[in-house]
Amino acid sequence: MAERQSFVGSKQNHAGARRPLDCVIVSLLDVIGPVMVGPSSSHTAGACRLALLARHTLGTQPTVARFTLHGSFAKTARGHGTELALVAGALGFAPDDPRIPDAFEVAEQAGLRFEFESADLGDVHPNSVRVRLWREGRDPGEAAVLDVMGSSLGGGLVKVFSLDGFRLEFSGAAPTLLVRHQDTPGVIARVTRVIADDDVNVATLFCARKRKGGEAMMSVECDRAISDAAASYLLHLPSIAWLRQLPTVMSARSDGAHVENATSRAAT
Repeated sequence: MAERQSFVGSKQNHAGARRPLDCVIVSLLDVIGPVMVGPSSSHTAGACRLALLARHTLGTQPTVARFTLHGSFAKTARGHGTELALVAGALGFAPDDPRIPDAFEVAEQAGLRFEFESADLGDVHPNSVRVRLWREGRDPGEAAVLDVMGSSLGGGLVKVFSLDGFRLEFSGAAPTLLVRHQDTPGVIARVTRVIADDDVNVATLFCARKRKGGEAMMSVECDRAISDAAASYLLHLPSIAWLRQLPTVMSARSDGAHVENATSRAAT
């Protein structure tokens, strides 16, 4: 992303040379905003990205979606296209997809049932939403369910802060590895060692557990996605029950094709 520096004022240093008093970094995003179907970068593009991250995490086309809107999202959802954007994201649409205005009709054709409700989600950003997705199957083994909470921070930037009750944090700005595992000694070290051996650098890592020795989850944002071989190795570790590799959703086009590449495995 192109950046420019703006200097305001100056003063002398000990050597007598003048140096900038202040420096403001301005990106193109600050000037023109994200590429999107409007009207709002926070209420439309951000909402779409949050639902798209949930869709990628589910790893399949949902058949039922329930959106719980908080704060400003709840108050202005219809006027700012938030409801359309959330359904579009659940369908796998990127924020610049021209089908967003027709998301309700597309959802009906795709067999996606959806509903909206308003609730206080607690001490969170005003532009926050809880996204619950279900994939109904013919038998219990084919069913899938997901519960994600996240916030739209402005300018199309987003942050997921809860996944199935685990307090995590990831933004969709980098390839993200999600790992659900048993809380046993050495699991986190083992996962990060596999990532390092794959010559992939870790940007952020968050871990959470529901109780000592119980279920745990980690989110790892990386400079690039780990290889299929590394992901397959992790999936075969006895302490790991579930894994997802999420693509970035901050690019101009992050369509639903990546969903089919997400990997999962039932606990054994």
